[in-house]
Amino acid sequence: MATTVQFEKMQGLGNDFIMVNCLTGDYSVAALEAAAAAWCDRHFGIGADGLILVLPSATHDFRMRILNADGSEAEMCGNGIRCFAVYAYAHGLTTDTTFTVETLAGTITPVILLDRGQVRGVRVDMGAPRLERAEIPMVGPAGPVVNEALSAGDRTYAVTAVSMGNPHAVIFVDDVAACAVEHFGALLETDPAFPRRTNVEFVQVVTPAHLKMRVWERGSGITLACGTGACATLVAGVLTGNSERSAVVELPGGPLEITWSDADNHVYMTGPAETVFTGTIGL
Repeated sequence: MATTVQFEKMQGLGNDFIMVNCLTGDYSVAALEAAAAAWCDRHFGIGADGLILVLPSATHDFRMRILNADGSEAEMCGNGIRCFAVYAYAHGLTTDTTFTVETLAGTITPVILLDRGQVRGVRVDMGAPRLERAEIPMVGPAGPVVNEALSAGDRTYAVTAVSMGNPHAVIFVDDVAACAVEHFGALLETDPAFPRRTNVEFVQVVTPAHLKMRVWERGSGITLACGTGACATLVAGVLTGNSERSAVVELPGGPLEITWSDADNHVYMTGPAETVFTGTIGL
């Protein structure tokens, strides 16, 4: 087994990841899992919101695994899947601009968007949102969770719960800049109502076609962007009457274009992904 690992640091709207190609590298996946938290440390490691492994799949073109900054495993990551798609295409792992990726959230299909042969972004079919309480998962009676009261510290929020293969608690607020995301996000992430913890989105409606969002990500804390969170935010906006079915979701790291299609009930996300640097690190 290799004792050094080649990696590529990538980011999608500032949500950054360490990419490791396990298709050709002779790496111990268990050793990579064990290294995730240390490598993601921004002071003593490479620094990232997560570690993404590019793996073979028996049923899809590729398989993606993502380890959060705390070492826990996430079912899916919207910005991460765009980085995954650009990485696979740029490194010649596929010549197709549309391919399938196996994730813990199911099949994800990214489409590489080209302009004169250059990658200008990725459009991802994120699948259908899951709205039943048990699918989030969230404790309580059967049915969807829309504007349900949930207390955190000295506040009570109206929460709309959406799963994009991973859990999200979406909260609409008057002024997202004034929200103490680091305090209330952390409290809600570990609230007993969410047996697998949850991502938490605080959202301000600028117009029904323009939403501003800040996020507390499960296992990573505050990040500059969350792709699945942006998708969940759009769905929650439609369910609560705050949003149109297509909108720009503005995150601290930049905008994502999100559409919840009437035709197939799938959510589509469009945004960028870029390489920051490459390097090697010891196991």
